[in-house]
Amino acid sequence: MNPKSPELPVTIRNFSVQLSPTRRGARLARLLATEQLRSWGLPLDPARQVIAELSANAALHSRVPGRDFRILLYVVADTLRIEVTDTCADRLPRPQYPTADAESGRGLVLVDSLASRWGVAEGPVPRKTVWAEIDLSPEPGKPCSGATGDLPQETRG
Repeated sequence: MNPKSPELPVTIRNFSVQLSPTRRGARLARLLATEQLRSWGLPLDPARQVIAELSANAALHSRVPGRDFRILLYVVADTLRIEVTDTCADRLPRPQYPTADAESGRGLVLVDSLASRWGVAEGPVPRKTVWAEIDLSPEPGKPCSGATGDLPQETRG
């Protein structure tokens, strides 16, 4: 008989919302996701900026009438994963390095610099998912911003 080893509790948090691929939809994605991060007590930055960039890209570059985009946030252990799924698998994102006077085109460059990792998952057709992961463990000398440090009422001693 094998004695059971104690299972370590793993908290998995997730949030998902489907929105129209418009400027309003991208703004709403950022606002709703920011509020969700706040309710989880997680740092708002740099996640808020990554969410804004990925949502704006889905609304601007992947707009197909009648098809929405979906944002998904989930936290496993010390990693926040942000996924934005749209219906334009034929338009794969790639960072561009615009000229200094260009007014746009820096979104994925920002994502690349702010996220710990990012990439694209294709399929099922016609979908693609652009994802970014942010490590939540603070680096020495770099405190987290946005989190209050307060525990939810039900966990306070």
